[in-house]
Amino acid sequence: MTDTNWEMAEADVLAAIGDTLDRDSDAVLATIIDVEGSAYRRPGAKMLIEDDGGAGSLTAGCLEDEVRGLANDVLDAGQPRIETYDLMGDEDVWGLGMGCNGIITVLLEPLAASHRPAVERVEHGTDCATLTVVGGDRPIGERAIYDPDDGFAGDLPTWLVADLADRTAALFDAGRSETLSIDTDEGSVELFVDTIEAPPELVVLGSGPDVTPVVELATRVGFRVAVVAFRGALSEADFPAADTVHTTSPPKLRKTVDLDADTHVVVMTHNFIDDRLALGELLETPVPYIGLMGPRDRFEEMRDELAAESVSITDTDTDRIYTPIGLDLGGDAPSTIAYSIVAELLAVANDRTPHHLAERAGPIHERRAVEPTDRS
Repeated sequence: MTDTNWEMAEADVLAAIGDTLDRDSDAVLATIIDVEGSAYRRPGAKMLIEDDGGAGSLTAGCLEDEVRGLANDVLDAGQPRIETYDLMGDEDVWGLGMGCNGIITVLLEPLAASHRPAVERVEHGTDCATLTVVGGDRPIGERAIYDPDDGFAGDLPTWLVADLADRTAALFDAGRSETLSIDTDEGSVELFVDTIEAPPELVVLGSGPDVTPVVELATRVGFRVAVVAFRGALSEADFPAADTVHTTSPPKLRKTVDLDADTHVVVMTHNFIDDRLALGELLETPVPYIGLMGPRDRFEEMRDELAAESVSITDTDTDRIYTPIGLDLGGDAPSTIAYSIVAELLAVANDRTPHHLAERAGPIHERRAVEPTDRS
């Protein structure tokens, strides 16, 4: 497979798109707009293609070289192009050992200024959805952007936006991306609604060596990470994988970093007093996840001391306090502990209950069934 930094999180792919736009470089953006059956990735997966590389992926290597081979044609024509790949055939080359069993439709388009609004919104921590024409009576590639605060903006006509409003909002609220068909007296159009979520925030409290693997793993899976130390001065050089690094005291925690409903917190200072003070501060915030390092008895001791200070931990608070932190993966090496913590973070952020996928009934992702195909 061509090297395109395929494991990059979506926010990093969008950042690469922004960098390419800033350089005014020629590039093609390939986006999965539809999947029938099973596939490695879902609608909305993106791959930026440049002469000297790119960013992101569409599959685990099944299609990247094929799609990259079409990029020059797209640039030469200066027009978007839609390609459908059937990975289901037993005799077809696409069906041999690819690990997919579905039909994938990809939109390839020259990178343009109309892609920038989504990049900027995600950069500023705002969820949004892009709506791109992929068929019908409007030009392919015509685009608008939606977010719940500002509504719609872009090139789509008013009649089309009015018909899309409710369905776009429903997809946005569900965090789903899907191709919609619109049929009105003014025309028939197919649009890909791509819901793009800004990366979740993670605040790690602590400065010990076990913080580093947590920060590195969380960053790789798409969290925007801030490290906060309570003792000793730190700089970004101490945790190069982190987005920001701060030094403060527990009572000033809420003034140092944003702690909102999209922020998750891992407490691993290994100092009982600091952890207790930090926990008291965190209980005053709406953060959905407070992961507390240490045994359960340690937490019960904290609870007693907080109660003595007239700070009560409600049942709702207990539901968002995870201690001992992490999933039970076995092992006690720092890297194993980090995997355990980040796995739990992902489950909470994605509203999943951890279990073996082999025990899951039905598909891993929601998907459209494949229509029967005559292969005679």
